[in-house]
Amino acid sequence: MPLLARTVLTPLHIDVRRGAVADLAAILADGRISAGGDVAVVVGPGQGEQIAELIRPSLRSADVFTVAGGTLQAADDLGSKLRARSYDAVVGIGGGKTIDVAKYAATRRGLPMVTVATSLANDGIASPVASLVSEGIKGSYGVHIPIAVIVDLDFVESGPERHNRAGIGDAVSNISALADWELARQVRGEPVDGLAASLARMGAEAVLNHPGDMADDAFVTVLAEALISSGLAMAVCGTSRPASGGCHEIMHAVDALFPGTASHGELAGLGALFCTWLRGDRRRFTEMSACLARHQLPRLPAEVGLTDDQFVEAVQFAPATRPDRYTILEHLAMSPTETRERLADYAGAIRDHCG
Repeated sequence: MPLLARTVLTPLHIDVRRGAVADLAAILADGRISAGGDVAVVVGPGQGEQIAELIRPSLRSADVFTVAGGTLQAADDLGSKLRARSYDAVVGIGGGKTIDVAKYAATRRGLPMVTVATSLANDGIASPVASLVSEGIKGSYGVHIPIAVIVDLDFVESGPERHNRAGIGDAVSNISALADWELARQVRGEPVDGLAASLARMGAEAVLNHPGDMADDAFVTVLAEALISSGLAMAVCGTSRPASGGCHEIMHAVDALFPGTASHGELAGLGALFCTWLRGDRRRFTEMSACLARHQLPRLPAEVGLTDDQFVEAVQFAPATRPDRYTILEHLAMSPTETRERLADYAGAIRDHCG
């Protein structure tokens, strides 16, 4: 993972509510974002295009670019288009892939970027990381965090429910990532940034303990704020450590070995639950398992279409996805046989005690 960009540590504006998009033009009028209203609006197919049409009358100097695919090539192509004229800022409207393409292109052009999120699938809303696919392999690239973040609950509500629920898995996975960070401090003397850890933990705990679901505005607001806090935690310390441990190593391994298996958040939640079991923290395991079950998120390999052997293969490969990172996976250094035995115990615990 490259050192993450730290130029902007906190956004100028964060707005999570229904009808938030209506104020986008006013936000862009902030002289710190756009001096003359010359902005590049980057949208993905679907809701992004719909929002662009809604705001077009108030953004007469804006150019709208449609991107798709979430690839490094798409981000480079967008960067080339941004060189065609002078822009004050980039506005990324859409889901995670669109936002990541916009973040990467804006960073390479040295332009401030505004996120308008239409889904809550992961913490890329405000993170200093862009996940982009290059030659069939997903990589992580350090970028500047958005200068403003808007989450309009009306558009989130009308998006795919499974995508939004996946964000719960990504938010809750911070609990496992932070435990791995603390393990690295104890074993290798790795420094832990207390502010970053607090930001990541606060949001994760709020999601974990909230009784609501995706039909409850209060819960969706908590989820959105947790994902934003997770991104800010990474920006504060200049590393993805507070939100990425063994859970994300497993996620990246599954993506590499068995692409298209499940979404980022679904795999992060599953990986976090398994790592928590390996860590022997039964109280946390029970809490996290109950939360994932309550929100209909996967807890077993079969629930994301993987056989036990495939999951074992992914766990074995996982440390290679982040060679510089020390997590419970590196600490235990399990053999394939040991991993299979731990997985059997884990699955039995879920079936017998967690519903």
